[in-house]
Amino acid sequence: MPGFFEVMIERNFSSAHQLRGYKGKCENLHGHNYKIEIFAQGEELNNIGLLIDFGDLKSAADEIVKYLDHRNLNELPPFDEELNPSAENLARYFHEYLNSRITDERVRVYKVRCYETPTSVATYQSE
Repeated sequence: MPGFFEVMIERNFSSAHQLRGYKGKCENLHGHNYKIEIFAQGEELNNIGLLIDFGDLKSAADEIVKYLDHRNLNELPPFDEELNPSAENLARYFHEYLNSRITDERVRVYKVRCYETPTSVATYQSE
């Protein structure tokens, strides 16, 4: 079985949201201090021994964080209509966006964890 390399970065932001269709207190507008863990993997390193430059991965993640930070997620596409702004959908949103920004075929983001609180986390992972 071949091995692979993995790198992980963490990003943090604060946003408000309300879950449409939820029956309970989370249907009301409320906020979270989110923590996002982003995992990338690949089997080969580049010519200087890196899977991906941490700076490049952080820069791409920061584009999303800048868009979401200190905002009401329900007012921002795709969470305004297409997606409910759940932790699960946020994890998938980060995953899909980051993979669209990584152009190196050796590496891909395969897992994103979205912490709404230190004890409540949702993960989106591809194979």
